[in-house]
Amino acid sequence: MPHTNDPFLDIRPYNDDEVPAALERLVNDEEFITAILKYRFPALSGAAAWIMKPLLKQYLRSKWGKIKTVRDVQMNVASYMQSMIKNTSEGFTTSGLEKLDPKVGYLFVSNHRDIAMDPAMVNWCLHQNGFETVRIAIGDNLLKKPCATELMKLNKSFIVKRSAKGPREMMKALGQLSAYIKTSLDENHSIWIAQKEGRAKDGHDKTDPAILKMFFMEGRKQKVEFAEYAASLKIVPVSISYENDPCDAAKANELYRKEKEGAYEKGEFEDIESIVQGIVGQKRRIHVAFGDVIGNEFDSPDALAAEIDRQIYQNYCLFPSNYIAAGKEHESITDADRADFDSKLSSLPTDVANIVRAMYAMPIDKKIDI
Repeated sequence: MPHTNDPFLDIRPYNDDEVPAALERLVNDEEFITAILKYRFPALSGAAAWIMKPLLKQYLRSKWGKIKTVRDVQMNVASYMQSMIKNTSEGFTTSGLEKLDPKVGYLFVSNHRDIAMDPAMVNWCLHQNGFETVRIAIGDNLLKKPCATELMKLNKSFIVKRSAKGPREMMKALGQLSAYIKTSLDENHSIWIAQKEGRAKDGHDKTDPAILKMFFMEGRKQKVEFAEYAASLKIVPVSISYENDPCDAAKANELYRKEKEGAYEKGEFEDIESIVQGIVGQKRRIHVAFGDVIGNEFDSPDALAAEIDRQIYQNYCLFPSNYIAAGKEHESITDADRADFDSKLSSLPTDVANIVRAMYAMPIDKKIDI
């Protein structure tokens, strides 16, 4: 069914009636099928791979035959989340949800440490506590393959057009995004968006006021004052804390190369590798803290950004890895914690190890500042 009068058609997630066709496109996507075979059966090649392809397609058609709605998709994701958390963490905790209303749509502005895990962790908390899951903002830089777009739009992701060229095209894309966010919230669909473009690779969780200016584009169009419009969005800062970041060495290496060489060119599959590593890598303990809904006290993007930062650092959960990196004593630190952290650093080149140490120390330094 074409949605011809839909102003958000090119950026929004799929509706229920679009799910079966999207799944069929995935089954027929040769690149997607090849990727699954490579991941599940890395030794397979030649004729064996050729024989396996139709079998895999048949298996997927039968497995996905019962999936008819977005909720069905999400319930399948939830079962994977449960086993992933069990296998790659040592405990998952959350705080602050008791202050929120499950029937209301919130704009969750979160720190950003992991490409796929951050919104997935927020969703897991909401799902476990009787809330609807969020619509997830995702940059089109992660959607270079058609199968990636299908998968994300099936899982309630909407597209941020980072690749828009030229001032006019960019303003149009940002205006559409701003309107989509407001429309979603008005319909009581919550939104997840990172506090800035890209992950905080150095551990410094800092909100980019440009994101907040984008939120306000729809408010300006409606001739509403900034503070009043910001309050209408029901912004909730979210702090996601991982005791161990599976991508820490890769992030530190990128920062080191940028510092030494002045630039860093990402490999073609680097984002995908980061996503996979973030999912399968050991995270140890994880905490997701939901802050207070922001009211109408903030009359500029800079003032609002400062309040989001304050709440994110105030609610950030500090683990032994943070205290050890910052050289602080704390009753929670065990000898095993020290040995683990020393082992992590000793396996890296000195300059990269120093960046990793600073990354884990950053939340303590910032918490002291607020």
